[in-house]
Amino acid sequence: MLKSEVYQRMINKQGEMSKSQKKIASYLLKHTETGPFLTASKLAKLTDVGEATVVRFAVSMGYSGYPELQRALQSALQMKMTSAEMFAQTMPSIKEPTNPLAELVQGDITNLQLTFSQIDQQVFDEAVEEMIKAKRIYILAYRSAVSLGKFLSFYLDLVLQNTELIEQADGMSEHLLDIKEGDLVIAFGFARYTKRTIEALNYVKQKKVKTIVITDHPLSPLVPYGDLNFHTSTEINSFIDSFTAPICLVNALITAVTRNEHIKVEKRLQELEKLWDTFDIFYN
Repeated sequence: MLKSEVYQRMINKQGEMSKSQKKIASYLLKHTETGPFLTASKLAKLTDVGEATVVRFAVSMGYSGYPELQRALQSALQMKMTSAEMFAQTMPSIKEPTNPLAELVQGDITNLQLTFSQIDQQVFDEAVEEMIKAKRIYILAYRSAVSLGKFLSFYLDLVLQNTELIEQADGMSEHLLDIKEGDLVIAFGFARYTKRTIEALNYVKQKKVKTIVITDHPLSPLVPYGDLNFHTSTEINSFIDSFTAPICLVNALITAVTRNEHIKVEKRLQELEKLWDTFDIFYN
């Protein structure tokens, strides 16, 4: 949920709405990260109303038409609630029965479907190609996004031996000292975005280094710094973001890279198996 006048208007005016308008408002209030990017016709189809009803809904909310409503919805994405506000908003009432497991699993199924529909196969293939040809790969991931960065860097460095994770903002400058053209930066960033991620991306772009950005929507402040951008849906009914869709994308990137470099990767894994046996790493 987003703290914004446009959504407050919908809440305040629900008593005046027709049944069809309530369906539109309910959909937009529930899908605050994807709703702002729907065309009037697509929103009409998803809510099972006529396109003219969507336009009338926008006017009833005090906007000149759907384009103005859409701009207001997109602007609201940049005003995320604090974690405490989000927690309060997503807590069910005392009398309301809940099943968090079923609720959040269903939310993640929706996130995966939305993410898959938003990914351009050509952009995915280009990202894989950039990862394969990069001299060194630097991964930027701060705060909760560190979980994604650690997973990606672990497997890439295991097989490619050229990957470095930057997770501590204080040491960022030292890590990026030797970065140069021919290297690649993969940055993770989700609302609420950290300043350090944006500062680091700005710096590496000045160095003419290729960048891949994995974020949550097209209005993310990381997007202008990405040569290749992926938008992954992270919204669930909780104060936390869900990383189910981003980790699915990460899995796909790792798999595609290793399949393309299968001869090199197979040789590396065979050598690692001997090493693991020598040090008795795994439980038998």
